[in-house]
Amino acid sequence: MSKEFQSINPYYDRLLPKLQTLPETPGVYQYFDIDGKVIYVGKAKNLKNRVLSYFHKDVNLNSKTKLLVRKIYNIELIHLNSETEALLLECNLIKKYKPKYNILLKDDKTYPWVRITNEEYPKIFKTRNLIKDGSYYFGPYPSQRALKELMDIIRIMFCYRTCNLNLTEQTIGQGKFKSCLNYQIKLCNAPCIGLETKEQYNKTISFIKDMIKGDISPLLKELRHEMMQFAKNFQFEQAQQIKERINLLENYKSKSTIISNTIKDAEVFTYVSSESSIHFNMMKLINGSVISSYSIEVIRKLEETDTELFTSAIVQSRDRLDWKGKEIIVPEHLDLPLDYVVQTIPQIGDKKKLLELSLHNAKFHKLEKTKKAMLLDPERHAKRIMEIMQKDLRLDVLPRHIECFDNSNTQGTNPVAACVVFRNTKPSNRDYKHYNIKTVIGADDYASMQEVVYRRYSRLKAEAKPFPQLIVIDGGKGQLGAAQQALNALDLIDKIKIISIAEKLEEIYFPNDPLPLYLDRRSETLKVLQQIRDEAHRFGITHHRNKRSKNTFKTQLTDIEGIGEITSRNLLLKFKSVKKVSQASLEDLSDCIGKAKAEVVYNYFHKEY
Repeated sequence: MSKEFQSINPYYDRLLPKLQTLPETPGVYQYFDIDGKVIYVGKAKNLKNRVLSYFHKDVNLNSKTKLLVRKIYNIELIHLNSETEALLLECNLIKKYKPKYNILLKDDKTYPWVRITNEEYPKIFKTRNLIKDGSYYFGPYPSQRALKELMDIIRIMFCYRTCNLNLTEQTIGQGKFKSCLNYQIKLCNAPCIGLETKEQYNKTISFIKDMIKGDISPLLKELRHEMMQFAKNFQFEQAQQIKERINLLENYKSKSTIISNTIKDAEVFTYVSSESSIHFNMMKLINGSVISSYSIEVIRKLEETDTELFTSAIVQSRDRLDWKGKEIIVPEHLDLPLDYVVQTIPQIGDKKKLLELSLHNAKFHKLEKTKKAMLLDPERHAKRIMEIMQKDLRLDVLPRHIECFDNSNTQGTNPVAACVVFRNTKPSNRDYKHYNIKTVIGADDYASMQEVVYRRYSRLKAEAKPFPQLIVIDGGKGQLGAAQQALNALDLIDKIKIISIAEKLEEIYFPNDPLPLYLDRRSETLKVLQQIRDEAHRFGITHHRNKRSKNTFKTQLTDIEGIGEITSRNLLLKFKSVKKVSQASLEDLSDCIGKAKAEVVYNYFHKEY
């Protein structure tokens, strides 16, 4: 193999024979450390291209991937027929070995299930342990509140046993048992002493199963039939009790999120992406109702794409939650190892609304996580963003202090500039500065930028105040060049990093680099730069409007020395025109603006007489 494949891996010579014979087929690769432990499992459409990408000396690997490559002592391959098969095997191996550098969905929780035991007289209860003894399990339930509400209404609606007696027709017939308190308070019909037959008890259990599945129609039909029978027999008290149960059941049904009567069983998956993770949401529907919704953040371990993270999250979550729906609704087509499942990518209709609902949940989860991180440790959150900015913008130090400049003028009139300051990625309003352009005539953005940058940093230099770690210029290469000239004149060009951001395509320009940098639209670096640019624009525009409005109100009265805008307005409001002001008596003027100013105005208009 050529020297271009020299690697940072210390065991490269040992791995070289295997790397030279890699096949160009789909499959799964496993990386082992020197202790024989699996540290990474990956899938590939082409094993040769994928595995070699880790060992190419010029490949741009992030720090986590470099750390992985340094630990690879052995490689094992599993050949498969397709990338889809590889994905399924990859997920199974990740679940089995839990490699350090793989994505593994976990949040340290074991979710509860509803268990209906496999007995002649089944029991119903919550459990976190699945025992394969023929019992029915429903769930799991990520939401504890939703499960509690379900169990509470089942307890109110139905009479069933909670005891641990070994109930069979034979033991009941032997008369070994006595009724308990639950029978006295009407929570159990006492099958233990033969007051409820096995058929009656199991009919109740059947209704409970239907209710847990989301299908309450058979139960409502049965209850309405019983209510009418009681009413016909003039048993109105019993009929009223049944009616109350019907109302309770319908009220419970109304709380469910009903999406559509046409969508039966389906699962919905969406995600929102950020630079270091995706926020993944999954929802389960039964008979058109959302019965479960769950969101989780999936962290990028190496350099996985959004699609790779999303696909892996779907496979792992369905396996973990034991979801086996025949239809999944997703925002894009995915190569999933689920041949028996129909993928739907809706554009309109109820299924599109489902996607939007799931996406809303994912966005809310992302926002909640971000706010929580900021509240719990704002300094750590800010430092993480600054570290990303340092890397993206090729800075030598963290950009704790950033300043941004923007110019404003109207066809060359009232030119102003603004300087806004961010400290630790947050606005520092008290440090904001306004500038009136003094040396530039007309609309010359470049000269205006050069003037204001020179004025700002010549003053900081003279006062021996600290300079920012980063200057951001609102504009393209021209504005950046003008700012560079100002820094050159002050001998600061090598002491302060400076960039510009152009608004149209959000290009980022660096000094002496003709090609701009385009950051990912989701990049936190770009978001901070956009925020400081927009803040400079807002601050500058506000100052420009205020100055323009002051210059707009100009009459003959404002030309009188000692008479300002407010006095002129008061005179015009009373006398309606400059001509009538000039004809007014000194007494009338004094009543409006006071004797001293009245004399100034009166003498101005009567000086020639």
